[in-house]
Amino acid sequence: MRYRRTQMRTIDQLIEDVTREARREPFPVDVEVYRRSGRDPDVPVLFAGALDARVCVFGRDLGKDEVAAGQPLIGAGGRLVRSGLYLAEHGAPPPVGDRKLESVLARVLLTNTVPYKPPGNKAYSSAVKERFRPFVAELLARHWQGDQLITLGTEAFQWFAPYAPDLEAFWKRENRYESALPCTIAAGSMCRDVTLLPLPHPSPLNARWYKKFPDLLALRLGGLPRLQGSKRLKSVEKSAVRNRDRPGVKIGGEGERNREA
Repeated sequence: MRYRRTQMRTIDQLIEDVTREARREPFPVDVEVYRRSGRDPDVPVLFAGALDARVCVFGRDLGKDEVAAGQPLIGAGGRLVRSGLYLAEHGAPPPVGDRKLESVLARVLLTNTVPYKPPGNKAYSSAVKERFRPFVAELLARHWQGDQLITLGTEAFQWFAPYAPDLEAFWKRENRYESALPCTIAAGSMCRDVTLLPLPHPSPLNARWYKKFPDLLALRLGGLPRLQGSKRLKSVEKSAVRNRDRPGVKIGGEGERNREA
């Protein structure tokens, strides 16, 4: 894995800069969902989990459950992901009453193409994705220390097109959910070599793949070394205590989606 260190923003500074960018010019945000959750719609839910984790799970954007919790991947589809991570680590299903399954966050990083919730859960436009790409790329290339990246659905996988010239051809393969694609994420002078491991979106509305998703995720995780990542973002958690209205500093999730391959 290639990783060149230069001076970089701290996580807090990165989140503050995302917030400033959101306030610079309006873009579609489901303001009513943020209002009901008591959240500032300009403040991102950038990530959740451990920056030293080997594995990152990369989704599309936030749902109402993610906004309410201040975490990516915590809605219906997100719980399916977290359950699979728990099973891979413990060899047994998670406790029935544990809906958040936050214990898995010590071994994974969770993030999205855009750290906001779009109106109506429709995917963000390419213009919005490109607007926030530099911040997400910096998170992945500079702050995250892993190299295995599980993408959820078409939108999440396609986000990596600028970093993987063979991405379109790869996506047309029948065995794409069992195959891997290397790519190099660039953020300024920083580069990180990663392996993309695409999966279908785990939304209950994704009728073709929803029931198959747990087995596909298990195959992906089973092909990796034991989940690593011992640090639970201690510095980030301290910042979260100081800034309880800043969900991006804490931990994340993804809610119900429109159907996506």
